[in-house]
Amino acid sequence: MSAVWRASRAAVRRRRLQTIVIGLVVFSSTFSSTVATVVALGLLEAASAPFDRAFAQQRGAHVVASFDRDGVSDARLAATARRPGVEAVAGPFEQAVITVPEAGARGESGAGSAGGSAAGGESRSPAAPRVITGPLTVVGRADPAGPVDRVRLLAGRWVTRPGEIVLRAQGADRELGTVISVPGGPRLTVVGWAGSLSRSAQGWVSPDQIGALRPTAKQMLYRFTGSASATDGRIEKAMASATADLPSASPLASQSYLSIKRDVGRAASAYVPFLLAFGILGLVVAVLIVANVVSGAVVAGLRHIGVLKALGFTPNQVVSVYLVMVLVPAAVGCVTGTVLGGIAAQPLLKSVFMGIGTDDLAVGISPWVYGATLLGMPVLVMLAALAPALRAHRLPAARAISAGSAPRAGRGQRVQRGLAGVRLPRSVSLGLGLPFARPGRTVLTLAAVVLGVTTVTLATGLSNTMTAYGEAAQRVGHVHTVVHVGKPRFGEPAPKQGDAETEALLRSLPGAVRVTADAWIDVNLAGYTETISCQFYRGDSDTLGETIAKGRWLEGPGEVVAPPAFLNKRGLEIGDRVTFTLDGRKASATIVGESMAGMPDALQSNWETLTAFAPDREANQYEVQLAPGTAVGTYNAAVRAADPGLNPVALSETNRDAVIIIGSASALTVLLATVAALGVFNTALLNTRERHRDLGTLKSLGMTPRQVSVMVVTSMAALGAVGGVLGIPAGIGAYELIMPAMTDAADISLPASMTDVWYAPVLALLALTGVVIAALGALVPARSAARLTIAKVLHNE
Repeated sequence: MSAVWRASRAAVRRRRLQTIVIGLVVFSSTFSSTVATVVALGLLEAASAPFDRAFAQQRGAHVVASFDRDGVSDARLAATARRPGVEAVAGPFEQAVITVPEAGARGESGAGSAGGSAAGGESRSPAAPRVITGPLTVVGRADPAGPVDRVRLLAGRWVTRPGEIVLRAQGADRELGTVISVPGGPRLTVVGWAGSLSRSAQGWVSPDQIGALRPTAKQMLYRFTGSASATDGRIEKAMASATADLPSASPLASQSYLSIKRDVGRAASAYVPFLLAFGILGLVVAVLIVANVVSGAVVAGLRHIGVLKALGFTPNQVVSVYLVMVLVPAAVGCVTGTVLGGIAAQPLLKSVFMGIGTDDLAVGISPWVYGATLLGMPVLVMLAALAPALRAHRLPAARAISAGSAPRAGRGQRVQRGLAGVRLPRSVSLGLGLPFARPGRTVLTLAAVVLGVTTVTLATGLSNTMTAYGEAAQRVGHVHTVVHVGKPRFGEPAPKQGDAETEALLRSLPGAVRVTADAWIDVNLAGYTETISCQFYRGDSDTLGETIAKGRWLEGPGEVVAPPAFLNKRGLEIGDRVTFTLDGRKASATIVGESMAGMPDALQSNWETLTAFAPDREANQYEVQLAPGTAVGTYNAAVRAADPGLNPVALSETNRDAVIIIGSASALTVLLATVAALGVFNTALLNTRERHRDLGTLKSLGMTPRQVSVMVVTSMAALGAVGGVLGIPAGIGAYELIMPAMTDAADISLPASMTDVWYAPVLALLALTGVVIAALGALVPARSAARLTIAKVLHNE
């Protein structure tokens, strides 16, 4: 073994340039793959593992179901616990919906921007924090423990008597002692803040208290056995079996825990498809280039192989020499790339996790992710090197010693003769024929270039789509500033005028073109425990039609537009009707369109729908479009001067999720294109070193250094051109697979105009990508060949 190590160490020193190339290729590939795979695997874990652990600890409910209070008795509901497939139940609990008036609240719901997050998070104004207002689903429950949905107290204590309430925590604000006055009902003091991973309620009171809140439904919490809770279809079947003996009209609504799990993991899951794609591309490119480098090392070291065998090295020892020669720089590059890649991945992880809404769930990256990268990359390198190294195993010593490193006579000569008759400069025709001399090496190099172009094409498609999505989500060009109404209880001055007068004021200021009044109001959907943020529009809202992916924009009263996450979470579709309640009043509306945004608990509607059941509500923000050339700062200053009770905020033109995806895809693309260029560099270097004699002969016949450079660059540029032609369809195919996976994971819907990004000018530029990668990779070997002197060639001979 010591002889193998000494021979390998000598080979590493002798082939410094190839060693450096291997190290750089493995480092770059490991770095890019580590960034991509560590983040992707970390996101996969963050999207499921913390939720699953907490869900098991809290005995979360697989289904939270509400039933008609008058349509079914408690005894019949309790009997569902004995149905096949039911593991445990909790309930029935009386369920009511109360409205928290603004006088008893410490804040109010924030006003959101016109757009939404690609990852499904709500986009709300920083001037208005999330607090206790609007309708709340309250359940009468004596104990936070139990067989299903063990509610976890985060602050304070559980309710023990009437006049107390525990609220579900949705942020850091957990002050105890707040008094809530229920219209027409009791006063309730907040004695605790709790967390329910099942989201079974937004508040809990004692069973003795719930009657005074006028309950309208009964709640049951179910856990199912075995695999009955594994998929939506199985949960639906298990729920149908559990309620088979109940009156058909008694179930009002049900909520699966899988929809909550998707909500928690939506932000993380949206990034996984494209990160995994870049990680896999990086690994494949690295394997191809390492195989090419080792193959070249075997060809260039035939005489060395013969000498080793003549000295008594067995075929297996010779193979070991070449494997160790590769693994030494590969190990250094892998460790360095993993460490630096892990460091570089942290900012991306923090950006992605921001706003996921996991609250008290612990999110982190397990050590096995880094361990898999550290161990996996050297194994891949060794496997890539094994096939060309086995060639040295089979080669007889006598043949190896007598063999030269140049290609065998006749290889590519037919192509060279054919190109000689083409009306091209001789340096160009010679360069076009060079790849045919080493077909195996050429195929590996071409594959690396194809994958480089594939990566660039994929990144281009992702960037174009995400740019279009970000501009539409942020209403770029349609909204320049959002004017928020001052809130006196937050220490802000109140507006001088009412709603209509404020809108007229904003329209009258210089530069205003369009003004849209918005009212963000929290409402409840009939039968569901979750609060829905509904944005009601008045005024110039027709441009919001551009954010519709399916269906149409609002045209009349009684219509709503819903995000795909909202529809998927509740099993709804365009044409269905929803009923929402506010202050004890109900309104029904038809879903007429599907918007792009990924918000699972938000709706958009028009002012006519709002006035039908809440005519006293006013707008809490105004979106303003300015004329071209109008400075946003100037208009905002005019708004503040006209009314100090208005707070204008310039609307950002960048979408956080779009920026993260475009930035990370661009960085990974540059890295992988660099790796592909290193593969070309290695091939061009091996070709020129094998042809020292030919180059000397050509120079002696009058070929200039510039013509030599042109010949070498042309040989690789030809591969780049073919790689560009082959890589574009592969990149488009990858885009067609990855983009739907991203939108499905994020629960967003994109119109066809945002995914139709392949135009002739874009494809023409992409076709040149392969040529650029190949030319850059061949530039240094070409200059080295151009400087080669005839005397040096003769000396080597």
